[in-house]
Amino acid sequence: MVEAVIWDFGGVMTSSPFEAFARFERERGLPVDIIRNTNAANHLENAWAKFERAEVDIDTFDELFAAESRALGAEVRGREILPLLAGDLRPEMVEALKRIKANFRTGCITNNLPANAIGSHSGRTLYVAEVMVLFDHVIESAKIGLRKPDPRIYRMMVETLGVDPRHCVYLDDLGVNLKPAREMGMTTIKVTSGAQAIAELEAATGLALR
Repeated sequence: MVEAVIWDFGGVMTSSPFEAFARFERERGLPVDIIRNTNAANHLENAWAKFERAEVDIDTFDELFAAESRALGAEVRGREILPLLAGDLRPEMVEALKRIKANFRTGCITNNLPANAIGSHSGRTLYVAEVMVLFDHVIESAKIGLRKPDPRIYRMMVETLGVDPRHCVYLDDLGVNLKPAREMGMTTIKVTSGAQAIAELEAATGLALR
């Protein structure tokens, strides 16, 4: 029995920033996947992790990310990748969320950046007010100093929603972030596209979501 559906935001409610990363690399003649590889190396304590926990400011993030990418073969400035994060909202996922909310509790756990970094550098907010109000509870890494895949962030969500993790579905576009949820007993969905995610969510919940 499903009690709650918990969502990641970027790459789930929006298109994946990975597409923008790849385009950026092609346009500048950078090694393929240098940005993703930099993000993945030492993923719990690297520049990205520290920025998402609001432990460093944007200037420090810029320098740290440049050093980390240089170590992997090519310098990429941290400031240059921030505008690449703002994906496009997936309307089919918003519709699915609305239908889910009518039947179950809803939550959002997002690894995000300090608000001033997003506002100044993306040209648009990553968080669309009309979508965010559809969640019963939202946890943002930059506000609490904790980020996925730290198991504590998932426990905070289920405790706030008052649900059993074994009766939850969790959606994320990164496998590393799904693992702790799965270990808690949640049904997990790795999002690769809106259509794929909705099909799996329909199977998990028994609802028609489109």
